[in-house]
Amino acid sequence: MEKQKQKKTPLIRILISIRRWELLLLAGLILAGTLGYVLYHRLFANTSMEIVDSLGGNIFPSAILATAATGETYVLPCDTPFVGTPSSLIGVKVRSRTRNTRVRVEVAETPFFRRSVSEFILPRAWTEYVVYPDIVWNFDALRANVQATPVSVVVQAQVGLHNVRERVRTFSVRSINECLLGYYRTFSDGKRRFIDRRQLSAAYVNEDNPLIDKVLREALDTRIVNRFVGYQGDSATVVRQVYALWNVLQRRGFKYSSISNSSLSSGVAAAQRVRTFEDAMASSQINCLDGSVLMASLMRAINLVPILVRLPRHMFVGFYTDREQRHANYLETTMVGNVNLDDYFPDEKLDSTMQHRTRNEASLLTFNKAMEYARNNMDKNAKYFQHNMVGYTLFPITADVRRRIQPIGK
Repeated sequence: MEKQKQKKTPLIRILISIRRWELLLLAGLILAGTLGYVLYHRLFANTSMEIVDSLGGNIFPSAILATAATGETYVLPCDTPFVGTPSSLIGVKVRSRTRNTRVRVEVAETPFFRRSVSEFILPRAWTEYVVYPDIVWNFDALRANVQATPVSVVVQAQVGLHNVRERVRTFSVRSINECLLGYYRTFSDGKRRFIDRRQLSAAYVNEDNPLIDKVLREALDTRIVNRFVGYQGDSATVVRQVYALWNVLQRRGFKYSSISNSSLSSGVAAAQRVRTFEDAMASSQINCLDGSVLMASLMRAINLVPILVRLPRHMFVGFYTDREQRHANYLETTMVGNVNLDDYFPDEKLDSTMQHRTRNEASLLTFNKAMEYARNNMDKNAKYFQHNMVGYTLFPITADVRRRIQPIGK
């Protein structure tokens, strides 16, 4: 019996050996298949892609025009690794496959921008990025857009060696008259915060507008001042120049109009309707923001430094009375129209005395009262400005501001 077992032992060993090779071969095939599957899905499998932005699907022409030549970014990129230029506003979210994954993004033409092709390299492997392709804006079309208009943005991309299926998203291109005041952004800690962008109101201050020369000529014709000298005179000279501007707007019959609501319905972005310089001059209507940027435009044109004063739900204008910018006066611009002074100073019964005054006397009275009212407003809210409370800002339109925010024109 023992001899028979010994004779069978080599055969059994061979069979066992063959089975081991089969198992090793099977294991090798499984490993190769797994590696092939992983490699295929990293390099060739379908890649997800999403068109994203930070303003809830809204595009603000005023913000684009204000910063196109300055390179400033007033809308922060999405809170994730990104490449490209966030000022393009339209982003594409993709996931890299390997280190230094190459990405090619093509954005189709729309009435508001031309077709563009951008290429990027994503440094980290298997990481979600937002890429911001170059957007070649049609600035004339943006400037001419006076009503919110839907536009379909079509994007194609190649991630590594794989072509991603085309994506489409509809955006709302807002009116040129809508000023972006700010937007809500969710950070990586999960908290949602409001990003204040009220400084973009400076884009509606347009000291280069060709209509200004005519306004200044009319102001000189009143003989209130013989010439505009900026800060070459004393503070009284500065105030008198501002009064000359005020007077000519009153002569043009400007009326206060409280229309400021935007059609924007968004839980992300906030905006306010603002008349451009041309719109205000053509309609002779202003609200508090319109009047402030209109007066600021005229002040900048005569080399004064205006100040946009923002309070919650209100704005008025200030101006430095000295070159060193140490002293300032303020002006309630809503009083430039045919207003009832008793609404502003109910205890003084001023309106009943207006009929006995000449046009210039009445204009000077309202100008002085507008400065008094604005100064009282500043004093009443001084503590909020000192502590930089939300909604309370003083924004001088200086040369440095102009390097960051340009007039949008029209």
